[in-house]
Amino acid sequence: MPALVLLGAQWGDEGKGKATDLLGGSVDYVVRYQGGNNAGHTVVVGDQKYALHLLPSGILTPECTPVIGNGVVVDPSVLFSELNGLNERGVDTSKLLISGNAHIITPYNVTVDKVTERFLGKRKIGTTGRGIGPTYADKINRVGIRVQDLYDESILTQKVEAALDGKNQLLTKVFNRRAIEAGQVVEELLTYAERLRPYVADTVLVLNKALDENKVVLFEGGQGTLLDIDHGTYPFVTSSNPTAGGACTGAGVGPTKISRVIGILKAYTTRVGSGPFPTELFDADGDALRRIGGERGVTTGRDRRCGWFDAVIARYATRVNGLTDFFLTKLDVLTGWDEIPVCVAYEIDGKRVEELPYSQTDFHHAKPIYETLPGWSEDITKAKSFSDLPKNAQAYVRALEDMSGAPISAIGVGPGRDETIEINSFIS
Repeated sequence: MPALVLLGAQWGDEGKGKATDLLGGSVDYVVRYQGGNNAGHTVVVGDQKYALHLLPSGILTPECTPVIGNGVVVDPSVLFSELNGLNERGVDTSKLLISGNAHIITPYNVTVDKVTERFLGKRKIGTTGRGIGPTYADKINRVGIRVQDLYDESILTQKVEAALDGKNQLLTKVFNRRAIEAGQVVEELLTYAERLRPYVADTVLVLNKALDENKVVLFEGGQGTLLDIDHGTYPFVTSSNPTAGGACTGAGVGPTKISRVIGILKAYTTRVGSGPFPTELFDADGDALRRIGGERGVTTGRDRRCGWFDAVIARYATRVNGLTDFFLTKLDVLTGWDEIPVCVAYEIDGKRVEELPYSQTDFHHAKPIYETLPGWSEDITKAKSFSDLPKNAQAYVRALEDMSGAPISAIGVGPGRDETIEINSFIS
């Protein structure tokens, strides 16, 4: 019953796509369990680069069945655009399964997201404006539209009308926007129904049967631990649960079936959007990390904020996810620094704090306490084993492992599919 959860252990953008793709040949199913097209994975296969937003990374592995779980919110126009792009490049997407219980991002969800964020001005959260938050809000408020609703026009119409009753009041009276007509929304949504039909399935049943048959199922989180709606840097978070518990609710698989939880750590730290970031750099080092690491959001197109590795965050991710392993990515980006600072604790109101503060105010005022480790100048992209790494690079990895609270079982030493050092197998 080998069920694995793979998730971001920082603020997202850690390289989850590379890790998922690495495991693809050993995995029977790859499942997205939360988020929507606000996530972004870049996977490099040979000389081909693929940018995935909504689709599971396993879609690039022919032997694997990619699944969009019930916890995901789906924009059909984005889904079909992404499928078309892959089909044009010769990727077979016919095995994709989509939960009939997944919620649909409607045109009015996107409109509400954009006008609300604009209205907040300086207080904005930094959303992607893709309707993710309003769709999850509709889900919680029980006025959401699910994939299965597209196959009953009467129910779909009733639900759209109910959702728009309040939203049109908001749009016209608060935001001075034109009201949205329910009939037009229903008509647009119905155009997706037949094309979606071959993919729609009872994915909860499919996945549980697969696990009972000892198939390998990988649950792939979008975003990262510090963007979790409950356990992240609220309110500067996403609208779902990227943490390990979200895999159970977002895919319909019980926690007793999860055998391993793998956290993806970048060898430094980045984040996109607003919110506190203790190790953020505003100097030449920050610019160098951004340039060398190609730190631009796959989904947003925005430059990522860059900083040194934060071991406090890594320890927190280990705790709230129950991590069994880490996959350390982008170690090669640090090549060339004589010394590399690592944040080992924070200073808050003159006191040393070694665990992530639960108070938003305290975290906002946290100042990093650094220890400096020796760097290396040798090219590591051709390294095939841990012993191939320069001694200082080995020491850096071991130091991060000791500080973070879980073993580092794989290391990314370059962007390519084969530029990975596997220390311990994730499939056992």
